[in-house]
Amino acid sequence: MSQKNASTIKTSRWLFALYIGFFAGLIWGGLKIVEQYLKFTKIVIGFLVEPFFKHDFLLTWKGTLIGWGFFILFSIVAAYIYMVTLWKLQGPWWGIAYGAAWWCLIYLLVGPLAGMTYWIRESDFNSVISDGCLFLVWGMFIGYSIAIEYSDERTREPIHKT
Repeated sequence: MSQKNASTIKTSRWLFALYIGFFAGLIWGGLKIVEQYLKFTKIVIGFLVEPFFKHDFLLTWKGTLIGWGFFILFSIVAAYIYMVTLWKLQGPWWGIAYGAAWWCLIYLLVGPLAGMTYWIRESDFNSVISDGCLFLVWGMFIGYSIAIEYSDERTREPIHKT
């Protein structure tokens, strides 16, 4: 049986983006629930489905789980978009910028128009800062994970013979 070296092993881009998006939504959505519970933000985890559900329902545990599920789906879509468009960009700064772009899109334009979030002038300082920082690390997680997987850094790893 012949062994393949690390440079010939190819990771499925679509499966890897699904994996990264799922865990981005799971981890950072979980942190969003914690920041909501600790009252760092007034924006609930279910903000993406706010136009479709009553706000009071989204404050229940069932609404939280539905919101978390949709945040995971949103993160998978965002990971696919990053994988298709920006996967060759190396370093953490591109992912941070990607998260900032999503925060701006959701919190400054689409969110207030769709009723998902408050307008920025109506939001409190803690919500703006907490959710802004969350989206920065969420974007960095997606961007940097995808960049590391598809850059030359991976080929520098030693080959383990079994």
